[in-house]
Amino acid sequence: MTGPTVTDGVEQRLRDLGEFIRVQRETARLSLRGLAQRTGISNPYLSQIERGLRRPSAEILQQLARGLAVSAETLYERAGILDARDPGGPDDVVAAIRRDPALDEGQKEALIGVYESMRRPVAGRAASPGGPATDR
Repeated sequence: MTGPTVTDGVEQRLRDLGEFIRVQRETARLSLRGLAQRTGISNPYLSQIERGLRRPSAEILQQLARGLAVSAETLYERAGILDARDPGGPDDVVAAIRRDPALDEGQKEALIGVYESMRRPVAGRAASPGGPATDR
């Protein structure tokens, strides 16, 4: 008898993703047809995704996220496109800066540079309890 294969893991992830999408759709009280109209994705393709028979692209997941009012990141993680991370970590801060439509590319890069420079350890910055670098 052989153990689980990589293919088994992928198939299970697709089934789990499909189940999650179905639950979100039902929670939103949408039919497959209603979600299809809302997202521009065909009804048969949505059905195949929900049954774990198709692996949707990142673009399709983005459309589903908008149609279901859930974060695209959640769907990306469930699909195995993104690794799950601790919320609020440095990667989330940088991602939020990059997504901000109010900032141009130069502003985004400058802000990320300042943020990353503040996160770098500086000799003596966290030297002693009660010093300037401790939480108050």
